[in-house]
Amino acid sequence: MRVKSIVCVKRVPDTEARVRVAADGTSVEAAGAKFILNPYDEFAVEAALKHKEAAGAGDVTVVSVGDSSSAETLRTALAMGADAGVLLKTDGKPEGLAVARVLADELKGREFDLLLFGMKAIDDDLQAVGPMTAELLGLPAATAVTEFSVEGGKVTAHREIEGGHEVVELKTPCALTLTKGAYEPRYASLKGIMAAKKKPLEEKAVSAGDAGITVRKLSAPAERQAGRIVGEGPDAVPALLKLLREEAKVI
Repeated sequence: MRVKSIVCVKRVPDTEARVRVAADGTSVEAAGAKFILNPYDEFAVEAALKHKEAAGAGDVTVVSVGDSSSAETLRTALAMGADAGVLLKTDGKPEGLAVARVLADELKGREFDLLLFGMKAIDDDLQAVGPMTAELLGLPAATAVTEFSVEGGKVTAHREIEGGHEVVELKTPCALTLTKGAYEPRYASLKGIMAAKKKPLEEKAVSAGDAGITVRKLSAPAERQAGRIVGEGPDAVPALLKLLREEAKVI
């Protein structure tokens, strides 16, 4: 069975980078910061590639909404093995619903079996872009999927739920958001990196419209107080209990 997948990805600050608030107080300082393909989106890209390989036919297209720097993120996915990329180029940093609308406008004229997303983006922790895009397109959707299979026009998806897992069945085309599970992202090979430079990457200017949500202020978390050593061994227990009871007031 030919599996045609579209994977929506996002450019985010590196998880190991020291994030600084920009001078405007509402955004992250980009100068000198390293940006990467959102780790949850890597699961989605890997899932699309695995199912294409298992089917022996199909293609994987990666799509991103962002400024020109997001082209580098798309090239990362192309180096992993995706076939083509589309950058929906917009100014600023649109919020989740605006991104979903841009994606839906682009995707409503495309044919695909699977529309894949990472479960969330690590910068804003938003888990809604995938479901909102699916709703705008009128597609069935499953979130927090760890593994799925495709057969006979149906998708069987395993989902993380409280205290266990759930198995759901969806008709294609459908949307899935992926979390950590069966799909360990592959490293891009040197051959893949070189090939990515020649793969098609289309750029389209789009408008995200008016924002429904705006960031008013960003601030770094307060500095933690230095730890305190109250003693060593069993002799320290009474002093520790006294501090927890009288100072921390947690017991």
